[in-house]
Amino acid sequence: MNAPEPNGETTMRTHAGLRVQTLVRLRWLAILGQLVALLVVHYSLGFVLPFWPALFLVLLSVWLNIVLLLRFPAGARLSENAATGVLAFDIVQLALLLYLTGGLANPFALLFLAPVTVSATVLSTRRTLLLGLLTLALASLLVVFHLPLPWYPDSPLHLPRLFIFGMWMALVSGIGFTGLYVHRIACEARQMEAALAATELALARQQQLYALDGLAAAAAHELSTPLATIAVVSQELRRSCLQECAPADDEERALVCEDLELIAEQAARCREILARLADHRSGRRDEMLAQVKISALLEEIVDPLRGPDLAIRLDVGAEGGGGEHEPVVRRDPGLLYGLSNIIENACDFAAEEVRITARWDEERISLTIIDDGPGFAEEIISRLGEPYVTTRGHRLHTLVDSEEEEPGSGMGLGFFIAKTLLERTRATISIANRPAPHHGAIVRIDWPRGAIEAVNKRLAAGGMVRTSIRGRAKAAQNGEKSHERT
Repeated sequence: MNAPEPNGETTMRTHAGLRVQTLVRLRWLAILGQLVALLVVHYSLGFVLPFWPALFLVLLSVWLNIVLLLRFPAGARLSENAATGVLAFDIVQLALLLYLTGGLANPFALLFLAPVTVSATVLSTRRTLLLGLLTLALASLLVVFHLPLPWYPDSPLHLPRLFIFGMWMALVSGIGFTGLYVHRIACEARQMEAALAATELALARQQQLYALDGLAAAAAHELSTPLATIAVVSQELRRSCLQECAPADDEERALVCEDLELIAEQAARCREILARLADHRSGRRDEMLAQVKISALLEEIVDPLRGPDLAIRLDVGAEGGGGEHEPVVRRDPGLLYGLSNIIENACDFAAEEVRITARWDEERISLTIIDDGPGFAEEIISRLGEPYVTTRGHRLHTLVDSEEEEPGSGMGLGFFIAKTLLERTRATISIANRPAPHHGAIVRIDWPRGAIEAVNKRLAAGGMVRTSIRGRAKAAQNGEKSHERT
């Protein structure tokens, strides 16, 4: 996630491009429509028009389609330059056909929208703008320069110039609106796709951490026996060294004994580390230990963030009228990541204090995070939660990836990922700034109580939980004594 923030242009360049098969199929459809229109107008209606020049233009489009099929595999994607060239050819070819058949008086002038719409979907803003300007220039020329519209010879059709000007205005408006709208929708779809890919990458990294955790437990199991052997052998060698060395070798004997003692100490230390890893892994497999009271969960997240320059005040309690038992929640990775990200960013931007308030009743659990930082930028507060929304270069309160070194210098994916993960737990997130004269940000997260609560109220009351934990603690203590005796 340390790549530079994608803007509109880079997003287009990194897009896969326009597939040759898709473009060729669309062009075959357009060629068929043009050919049918020429044949019907010339032969069925009997209108007089430059049939052979118009047919030649249609055959040029057929030739280009054949070249594309021969030059590129069906599944290939055109570069931006090649796609721009093909769409520009289509615009010029359509303009020449309209020149031969009445200009903007021809109702098929509406087809000018098609190449610009395709460009707005797959090409960059700059290329779409160039094709749009080319279309408008050719449409403007067709207002003045064109052959008569094919019509009945005995009653020629003369449309008022005001009507032709209205057609030109309609084309200008349609090209501008359609191109801008389609381009914006395509950009947002690509940004969402990239952001979801980043979310999947973050979750994949979390899964890798779990896999490493399992490898650590396997290593603890496999290495315990050789480390015990090393410890026993080193102790025996040290004892033998002390007994068998002559008094004249006091200095050498002392050095050897120190080395053997160091080996024994390091082997014991390795065994302790591996024992902790094994205990940690077995604790994570324990379903009961995968459940935690909400106050303990928040304390676990907050504790590493406390420092001499920042006060984090945690207030946990039931709201009046219900919820006498504190909720016990699951240690869900998405829940932990989402809460950690939001709380860490509140701490990053806070001046002196962060207040975290947790409340619950019989139906809901709510969490409010308030800091005394500069607050959210007003121009982006309504868009927070969308991917790539950030205030790069400004000292404003914007939630960014916690892995970034400087606040406000991220890709704008941190809050998007946190919000996505929390919403998977059925959370509702609201964002606001503190009212004047105070300054700072407020993030409120609400859950239906049943969505994240891990156990029923009888367990939350502590009876069965305390009994189970006490039994496991006693068993662990007996195991330690047995290990020491061994």
